[in-house]
Formats: sequence, structure tokens, C-alpha cells
Amino acid sequence: MKKSLFLIFLFPMMAWSQVRVDSIQVYSDLMEKNLKVAVTLPPSYESTTGRYPVLYLLHGGSGAFNDWHQKVTEPGLVNRMAAAYNLIIVTPGVGPASYYYDSPMMDSVQYESYFTQELIPQIDRLYRTLAQKESRAITGLSMGGHGALMISAKHPELFIAAGSMSGVMNIDTRMWKVPEDFRNLRQKGQKEMLGEGLNYEAPDFNPYTVVGLIDELKRNQTALIIDCGVDDFLIDTNRQLHELLLENETPHDYIERPGAHTWQYWTEALPVHLLFISKYLKRD
Repeated sequence: MKKSLFLIFLFPMMAWSQVRVDSIQVYSDLMEKNLKVAVTLPPSYESTTGRYPVLYLLHGGSGAFNDWHQKVTEPGLVNRMAAAYNLIIVTPGVGPASYYYDSPMMDSVQYESYFTQELIPQIDRLYRTLAQKESRAITGLSMGGHGALMISAKHPELFIAAGSMSGVMNIDTRMWKVPEDFRNLRQKGQKEMLGEGLNYEAPDFNPYTVVGLIDELKRNQTALIIDCGVDDFLIDTNRQLHELLLENETPHDYIERPGAHTWQYWTEALPVHLLFISKYLKRD
């Protein structure tokens, strides 16, 4: 495994800038390829022997493992969150438009199993984590919001809390406010990954969409936070999930506020998610 370390000192007088960010590669036996991951460690990690809770923070479609470090409109945001909440933040990279699926059609798209069987165990081996559900959370933006809620719904033994920012809560592109060519591109990708026979109609949604997992979300009792900007092209899918969760009486925090599908929105959303998630994470 290739591993490189680098230190970021944005404002030397402030403790939160003195974080260690490891850039590593995690090999997937399932997909026979290396995948890049950034691991942000709080300042206290170097000077103590304690173990830490972990937040998995997912990127969006066509994104990369370092998006949360490079594209936020507030430089050093992830570093500051790791320091402020004294936790480890892991930002893994996955394939473009892969939605964190295990594809029944493509051996190269097995990201759910990679995440649960390979990535999390490797992070727990490499770092002083609190390797338990009660100390692990997951959230993400757009495609990553879909991945966070889907993986947490299907693997309740792994996460105490889960969130979505501007997430794809329904993969039915008819609900997306997008140009026709983009809609057709995503529909084509879904058929290639998931097959031709997907059901998009309520109430029997397919199991590859978050709105099709509301029974699991209720049963698991995972703490949930979902937010989306009112000008986001995915707002209708978020409102649909919110209504379904209200109907089946699943507790969740739901937020709508001004904003669109932008890094400015996600930069403002991440501290809100950390404030929510931190209430549930168990520490030493």
C-alpha cells in the first residue's frame, strides 16, 4: 500500500491548522484496483495514545477523494472540523457516477462492498479508531448523500448517524430539474450498472434508491440529517424522502434553506452536519 503524508499549516497560531492529512491508497481485491483516500487527523492525534471516532465524508458524482479539501469555499474547513470535534475524517474516492453501488452488471462497480468490507476495516487497522458502530458516522454531498444513506440503511451495524447534503434521494431522473441530455446520460448509466428492469414507481421503489429503503431507515434507528437548497435540481427528491419518512414516522432532521447545487452550499452545510452528528458519537 502506497502511503504519503503531508502537513497543512494554514494559520500557524491556530490549533486546528496543525492537522495531519494522510493521502493513502486502499487496494480493493473485489475490484482489483487501488482507490485513493484522504484521512484527516486532529492535532491531538500526534500527542496522545487515545482512540477516535470517525466520520466518513463522501464526494459527489465525477468527484474525487480530495474534493472536500480542495473545492470548499472556506479553505481548511475539513481540518477545522477534525480539530473542533476531535475526530478522524475520512474522504474516500470512488468511480464517477457509481453512486456507491454494488452493481449486479459490472465487476468494476462494487463500491458498497468495498466500503464495508475493505475500506472501513483498513482504516480501523491503520489508525487509532474507535472501531464500533457507536463511534462511526457517514455523510456526503449529492451522489455521496445517496451513498451515505444507502450504505447506512443496508448496514445498520456500522453507523450511529448518517446524513445527506443535496443528495440524490431518488434516482428517478424524471424528478431531477436538469437538461434532457444530462437526464438521458444518467438513465443510460443506471441501466448499464443496474439492469433494464428497474421500478421507479411508488410505493414499490427499487432497492437501489434511497426512497426504496425507508423501511430500513425506520427499523435501524440511525440518527438522520437531510438537507437541500431550495434552488437545487434535486430538491423534489429530498422533499419526497422527507414526506415518506414522516409517513412512516422515522425520526430525522430535515432542512431546506437558500442555495443550489454548489460548493458554497456544501461548505455551509458541513458544520451543521458535524454539530448534529457529534451529539451521537461515543468517545473514550
